[in-house]
Amino acid sequence: MHYKIRQHASGPIFFLYFFLLQMNFLNFYPLSFYQDNPFNYSGDLLATGDKGGRVVIFQREQENKSRPHSRGEYNVYSTFQSHEPEFDYLKSLEIEEKINKIRWLPQQNAAHFLLSTNDKTIKLWKISERDKRAEGYNLKDEDGRLRDPFRITALRVPILKPMDLMVEASPRRIFANAHTYHINSISVNSDHETYLSADDLRINLWHLEITDRSFNIVDIKPANMEELTEVITAAEFHPHQCNVFVYSSSKGTIRLCDMRSSALCDRHSKFFEEPEDPSSRSFFSEIISSISDVKFSHSGRYMMTRDYLSVKVWDLNMESRPVETHQVHEYLRSKLCSLYENDCIFDKFECCWNGSDSAIMTGSYNNFFRMFDRDTRRDVTLEASRESSKPRASLKPRKVCTGGKRKKDEISVDSLDFNKKILHTAWHPADNVIAVAATNNLYIFQDKIN
Repeated sequence: MHYKIRQHASGPIFFLYFFLLQMNFLNFYPLSFYQDNPFNYSGDLLATGDKGGRVVIFQREQENKSRPHSRGEYNVYSTFQSHEPEFDYLKSLEIEEKINKIRWLPQQNAAHFLLSTNDKTIKLWKISERDKRAEGYNLKDEDGRLRDPFRITALRVPILKPMDLMVEASPRRIFANAHTYHINSISVNSDHETYLSADDLRINLWHLEITDRSFNIVDIKPANMEELTEVITAAEFHPHQCNVFVYSSSKGTIRLCDMRSSALCDRHSKFFEEPEDPSSRSFFSEIISSISDVKFSHSGRYMMTRDYLSVKVWDLNMESRPVETHQVHEYLRSKLCSLYENDCIFDKFECCWNGSDSAIMTGSYNNFFRMFDRDTRRDVTLEASRESSKPRASLKPRKVCTGGKRKKDEISVDSLDFNKKILHTAWHPADNVIAVAATNNLYIFQDKIN
């Protein structure tokens, strides 16, 4: 199984809206991914995790010598079982093996390292290649059986012989027993030595070399659980400042903390919250204001948050209101009652930046995903559907009709399929290549350059 990726010549990148309208359907794989950004730092590897605890890594082929400006396709690089189902006998609780998050570590040598987590346990995996094997051992035969030492009459120097490429995934560290509640975030620090993990009420700081202890840096658990008013929904380290991190809450607020101020960061350095319009307040206001994802921009100047109906961009120097607000599916505001009844209102959508921070992307229902150009304020709705697109065909923008009369190629808001949803999206760190997970399918799209 592999992805056919359209090869393209290098050249000036067209302005984003043109790129959005010419998004090219590539292929799909029956897998969902559950992590912040499945692309590694170079974008050559793409990691996905599924509900069965399996991690599948795809590798982008190198440039073709006959076509020096073209890039190859993504092929399956490695598949391994990251987590197994467990049972907590003290709490009589079954711990599912499904992968919640995957985070790549910056590459330091030929091997690759990634962190994967389910609800309770975080694991550090080493992904390495082996294309040579040693032959001519003194103490064992070629089939691996040990030789009788008394029959060894001469010393041999083992030699390395080429073999078929083998990709090995080996667990190097297991970080367990530090979270009472389900882990919703992991984030690697820019110092490349530590990372954080967050659950509903606590954030812990880990050292990558130490597995038996972590430091609690945020604890919002009240003395009386009946006084609990909010939970932590997402957390992330600043991309450049190793002492700064943010976490969002179910109340729609974001707190920026500085670890230099105190060991326990219960007191935030900055508090980001948009004032609520009293005229638009309803029963669902607090639910739809809950932030499901927070992401720093690559530059570190901005951060993006996703609530149920919108994506907001915040300037770290202005706490009072976001500098940008992009409506994702405002047409669902009239459907909040039915969305509450079928539990869709509690869906947690992720969001992501493109490599230059000029565009953002997030998912919606009916396998739709939305892209926003921050400079021109233009946006587009695209659909990840194998049935409605042929491989290598350009994706056509979709529109949702809210009124009674529907134009051609529009879809009525009443006919949207809420069982088809794109919760996870990712953008290649350098190229206009995106990956979206729709239900149980992983799609990859690439800009179409003539």
